[in-house]
Amino acid sequence: GGIATPADAALMMHHGCDGIFVGSGIFGAEDPEAMGTAIVEAVNNWDDPETLTDIASNIGAGMKGDANVDLPEEEKMQGRGV
Repeated sequence: GGIATPADAALMMHHGCDGIFVGSGIFGAEDPEAMGTAIVEAVNNWDDPETLTDIASNIGAGMKGDANVDLPEEEKMQGRGV
């Protein structure tokens, strides 16, 4: 998976990445354009906690995940290839 939130982007920059891949998960966000813009801003301000807080406060909800416990066995990753 790629980066789907500003927090993901800032964490990758903190760990020394010189760039990131933004995953298609941003299109599942409440406001995909705002999420994409916020991720770019987070990359540019990854070492400024106050700015990161402001960025993350104005983007709406991110994409929703799936609960693994509700998936049929054939859709769970751990059983594939065995």
